[in-house]
Amino acid sequence: MIVTIDGPAGAGKSSIARQVADRLGFEFLDTGAMYRAVTLGAIWNNIDFQDVDALVAYVRSVNLKWHKNRISLNDTDVTNEIRTPTVTGAIHVLADLAEVRAQLSQQQRRIAEGRDIVTEGRDQGTEVFPDAECKIFLTASPQERAVRRQQQLAAAGRNVPIEDVIVSQNRRDEEDRSRPIGSLRPADDAVLLHSDGMTPDEVLQKALDIIAAAAETAAEVPRR
Repeated sequence: MIVTIDGPAGAGKSSIARQVADRLGFEFLDTGAMYRAVTLGAIWNNIDFQDVDALVAYVRSVNLKWHKNRISLNDTDVTNEIRTPTVTGAIHVLADLAEVRAQLSQQQRRIAEGRDIVTEGRDQGTEVFPDAECKIFLTASPQERAVRRQQQLAAAGRNVPIEDVIVSQNRRDEEDRSRPIGSLRPADDAVLLHSDGMTPDEVLQKALDIIAAAAETAAEVPRR
């Protein structure tokens, strides 16, 4: 069974997706780690980030493996190396290329084949896994998401005014909605989960209820 959890930045997708996977005994597929891995590989291979053809050719040549929350690039574990500021600052270049997204979407489908997977992002239910048995669009009001983000930053030792968080968040939302490919939008058959006023445990339980209902419906549909 494939469960997709899409939604805007700050909605808590990663946290909920990981908890859902843990509760259900499913695997969690970190698609962002895959984009980070190919970005790291491009850096290691000194590929010019202005050379789209070279970037696409490189992504086509790599083999990505995802196992127990660790990512391997051509059989080299790069789980720790992909979290550097250098990779973070460059990842948008590859993530915005249609050809790269198509290649990585294909790899994500290959990894998920025959496995119980929970995956999150902004286009998992619309572009990557359009036939997923369960699709959730997790969201919250801009103010709620900004408060959560401010709390996360404070926990990391960064005290950022809420006004600055909102400005940054609004810019990210607009960028995500206007991307030519992989834009942020709920799938037509996604269940909307609006988390304002809910505790993390309540959001988790609601997500689990949605998945249980989807699994029951899927079991009732005869195989062709």
